[in-house]
Amino acid sequence: MKIASSLIAKIPKKLSPEQLFMVTILLVNGGNYLYNLLLGRLLGPEEFSDAAILITLLLILSFVGMTFQIVTAKYAVLFEENRLLAFTKLIIKYAAILGILCGVAIIYFYQDLQTIFHTKTASMFYIFGFGIPLYFMMSVNRGLYQGQNILNKLATTYQTEMASRLLLTMGALFLFPNVPSSIIVALGILFSFVFGVFPFQKILFKGFSTDVVTEIDVRSITTFFALTAFYELTQIIINNSDIILVKHYFDNHDAGLYASLALIGRVVYFVAWMFVMLLLPKVIKMKKDNQDTLPILLKYVGYIATLSSLIVGFTALFPEFVVNTMFGSEYVSISFLLWKYALATSLFAVANIFAYYYLSLNQYFPVVVSAILGTTQIGLIMLNHDTLEQVVHMQIIAMVILLVFQLCFFFYKNRMTKIKS
Repeated sequence: MKIASSLIAKIPKKLSPEQLFMVTILLVNGGNYLYNLLLGRLLGPEEFSDAAILITLLLILSFVGMTFQIVTAKYAVLFEENRLLAFTKLIIKYAAILGILCGVAIIYFYQDLQTIFHTKTASMFYIFGFGIPLYFMMSVNRGLYQGQNILNKLATTYQTEMASRLLLTMGALFLFPNVPSSIIVALGILFSFVFGVFPFQKILFKGFSTDVVTEIDVRSITTFFALTAFYELTQIIINNSDIILVKHYFDNHDAGLYASLALIGRVVYFVAWMFVMLLLPKVIKMKKDNQDTLPILLKYVGYIATLSSLIVGFTALFPEFVVNTMFGSEYVSISFLLWKYALATSLFAVANIFAYYYLSLNQYFPVVVSAILGTTQIGLIMLNHDTLEQVVHMQIIAMVILLVFQLCFFFYKNRMTKIKS
């Protein structure tokens, strides 16, 4: 974390808070990628397949946590003072209840999870379950910073989480070589949640202890929360079902190779989240101020499309170089699929920008339909999984359908707006 802070300090002061936040998130994503790459190199394909399941569960958890973050960010923009305090108390209650339920479910079924995913240990799921309530609380904390546009502290929470997970996990792997690697990875994830809570907002303590009498529209908040949760659930399915299904249908060696492919190919999606976090509060505030939100959508779509094109092109030209550099020679056999996986992820990232844009405008039809279309990839993979290449092809088909729908809806809405005006 000190290294990241020193690098940030050297950045010219002319950068805006948004630009500085983007730089820090890029550094955090780089640290998270380093974490995955080191695990892949140290553990080898078979052990890495077990670690990848935990990493996938962490990604799943991050999308559930993102529901709390998005909802909190929206109402942190709309509410002030007592109304914000009343909302904070409500969202903390939701986070605590859902976090405990999810955690207890994983702890209770930890042995069944071992059977489903063919892992060497069951205890890694048991350990992982204890961190879920804390993670949801961390997401509420981040949502408040995001909605209030306190980007420096928001970035710090990501830095502390990333740095602690990286340092604790790698240190423990070297210091305790006889301990199963999956246990060490699980503990590293758990302790990173503790560090990721800081800096902690005082308003969360007030939400715990203060009796608030201010009335807020709980029904509209609950509706937005439910719709956001529904969409985030579909994001979980779209983003992680392939790794889970491959782990189920293929042996550990192939599953490990595929996990490395997924981690490299998803780099564009991780960066896209940075733009989503900046887009949401801006669109909500612009709508509140009766400003045109179309230009900012096109701006961020342009960013993601450009970035995606560069990544897909590079992975198509130098696939073996990328895989060998990141994971080593043991994984090179999967390199021929890299550009195709990057393409599928890029299509999803662009489609996702449209979905979150409409979600922030309280237009839920494209969110619901895109969620249904996106989940078609599960059925496609279940019906066609003879080879890893076939699995990737099914994802490309599903993401093309999803993006075409989003574009059609966008042009339709834009045309209707022009007709009315």
